[in-house]
Amino acid sequence: MTSSLDQLFNEAYLKASTTKQKLPPDVMLRIYAYYKQATFDATHYFEFQEIDLVRAFKFNAWKQVNHLTQDQAKQLYIDLINSLNL
Repeated sequence: MTSSLDQLFNEAYLKASTTKQKLPPDVMLRIYAYYKQATFDATHYFEFQEIDLVRAFKFNAWKQVNHLTQDQAKQLYIDLINSLNL
């Protein structure tokens, strides 16, 4: 059974992934970082062999929030998406 947090997270993800609104790069990085931390599966983790600039920024944004639990990251993701009024 899906928890209410998971349901709200899925709704926020749907909003974020279907928006036509152009978001600033720093906001996009926070969205990415919270999503990555919220859905991280350690069994599929790998180090980047070649890191281009975009991947480096994304990886750095994620590493800045890797102290969060998955539930904390989900809640921050939800709060961020809802604050953007997408």
